[in-house]
Amino acid sequence: MPYRVVWAALLAPALALAQSIPPATETRISNLEAAVKSAQSAGDNAWMLVSAALVLMMTGPGLALFYGGLVRRKNVLSTMMHSFVLMAVVTVVWAIVGYSLAFGAGSPILGDLRYLFLNNVGAAPNPDYAATIPQQTYMIYQLMFAIITPALISGAFAERMKFSAMLLFTVLWLFIVYFPLAHMVWGKGGLLNAFSGGRFPCFDFAGGTVVHISSGVSALVCALYLGKRQGYRSEPMKPHSLVLSVIGACLLWVGWFGFNAGSALAASSLATSAFVATHFATAAAVLGWLLIEWIHNGKPSVLGGISGAVAGLVAITPASGFVKPFPAMLIGFVAGIVCFLMVTTVKSKFRYDDTLDAFGVHGAGGTLGAILTGVFATMAINDGLKDSSGKTLPLGLVDGQAGQVLNQAIGVAISWGLAIVGTLIILKICDVLIGVRVSPDQELEGLDVSMHGEEGYNLET
Repeated sequence: MPYRVVWAALLAPALALAQSIPPATETRISNLEAAVKSAQSAGDNAWMLVSAALVLMMTGPGLALFYGGLVRRKNVLSTMMHSFVLMAVVTVVWAIVGYSLAFGAGSPILGDLRYLFLNNVGAAPNPDYAATIPQQTYMIYQLMFAIITPALISGAFAERMKFSAMLLFTVLWLFIVYFPLAHMVWGKGGLLNAFSGGRFPCFDFAGGTVVHISSGVSALVCALYLGKRQGYRSEPMKPHSLVLSVIGACLLWVGWFGFNAGSALAASSLATSAFVATHFATAAAVLGWLLIEWIHNGKPSVLGGISGAVAGLVAITPASGFVKPFPAMLIGFVAGIVCFLMVTTVKSKFRYDDTLDAFGVHGAGGTLGAILTGVFATMAINDGLKDSSGKTLPLGLVDGQAGQVLNQAIGVAISWGLAIVGTLIILKICDVLIGVRVSPDQELEGLDVSMHGEEGYNLET
């Protein structure tokens, strides 16, 4: 019997059944599929809006309280103002052109102007980034990352930088450092984007390079350029309110779940994995910092505990969507120890005045986390990297992909280089135009009064 006759005989019942399905049933099936898709989009969108709010909470009140409590009383308002005002300044810049430069297609280094003034950024998803949520949701979520990143830098120049210089510095820094780096790592066709054919595929789930290395290294450059505060290492400069800083650190810990788990861009099992990795790493980092501090100083301090928490949050950020829980704990524990040594031994040896240890925690912790991501990243957690045939590819050293450690190192080197060169250029421009450092009298009086004409506490009786 000819094979065509055989196939016709076999397929005849199926064809007859398909033809017998009434139009009403087909409509119901189509409606059901649409409802399922709508439900998924609604769930993902709800999670991403909550995540965006959590990340904004990291800046204000989280970072504002954390940094505000660590400075002297006469500088509490000026320090908190850095975080608060950037919520406004960065938002305006982002809406005008920032989002487009970071996430427009453009070149491997920088996006184009297709989303200028948020043109065509609306309810329709952008499948290049997040296929189940409105692009406007993705845009506002990424804005919250852009807000907190320059706010982190302010920890290095707190108590001695002009407010006007801080504003100009931030705007220029966004254009020269943040927007290019965000595009290279996360933008379509970016130089370091592992999931979009980047020349140097670097894994950075939630901002180890884009946020923490860029801000931490820039912070070190700022500290060196501005010089030490008056009386540094000869006068006591203790935190004026660790109570504020503890509250801020707790808010950062909670908000960081939006930062890391939200970077899954969906209410998915990957978001759960990133959430778990974030929490476990942070807990381990607290214990790591307290342990070495206890050994080194004889007492575990509250300041050490909250600093360890931030160090763990920083280090797990690039790895959070790629690693299992126990490797996450290892990353956190190591970060707690390394960052403690950076803010004590290394800082003391080189005698630079990084006021609130932005480099020791964010620069060092982000670098450590980015490198260890190349070691512990596994396709068992994240199966998003595939070849042309759709086969899931190995990720890190634990998957047998040793070359990823080198890719991570290249990403780190590019981030360091851009932050160093870009920040130096920006500081020089600001210094020439308006000057970057307050006068000795203004610094002695305190920036709350000299820059803003206010005081943080009314101690009159």
